[in-house]
Amino acid sequence: MAPTGSDTALIVIDMQNDFLLPTSPLCVAGGMACLPKVKEALDAARSKGLHVIHVIREHDPSGVDIEYTRAHLFRDGGAGSTVPGSKGAELVEGLEVQAGELTLIKKRFSAFLHTHLDLVLRRLGVKRVVIAGVQTPNCIRATAVDAMGHDYEVLVLSDATASKSDAVQEYNLEDMRCMGIKTLSTAAWAGAL
Repeated sequence: MAPTGSDTALIVIDMQNDFLLPTSPLCVAGGMACLPKVKEALDAARSKGLHVIHVIREHDPSGVDIEYTRAHLFRDGGAGSTVPGSKGAELVEGLEVQAGELTLIKKRFSAFLHTHLDLVLRRLGVKRVVIAGVQTPNCIRATAVDAMGHDYEVLVLSDATASKSDAVQEYNLEDMRCMGIKTLSTAAWAGAL
């Protein structure tokens, strides 16, 4: 676990096979390209003793707890997505949760919605959250906006996050900047630690 004096947490969102492997119906086109930067962010956070929280999606095999827009993945014998115990729900190869790091399960885009993330962050004394992972217009943006709404200082790592295209990525980063959410490259953030 990070030192009690650390007031920053790196939150890594949805870096799972069902969002990154090209054969997945939920594959984020730019997801695998950001993986080296996610690893770089994790290395920096770990070396500086920051809190690390891995946020993953998991859904009941029946699909009863998934958004209605994705319910079709579970109908008519569909395998669904991010079902606990499935290969798709696992973190992508090369990303492993280390001892002392937390894992949080979510059901919706925001890592705050119906989870205990805010409780955990406050218990750890976190004031700043740094966000990496996929996908920027959905889970990254929803989590960043909710973090800001909970009065955390928010930074989104521009190259350790990904969207289906460069245009979608930049539009969403610009919109978040207009809201007051900071964005930086992983190298710039790690260099300032």
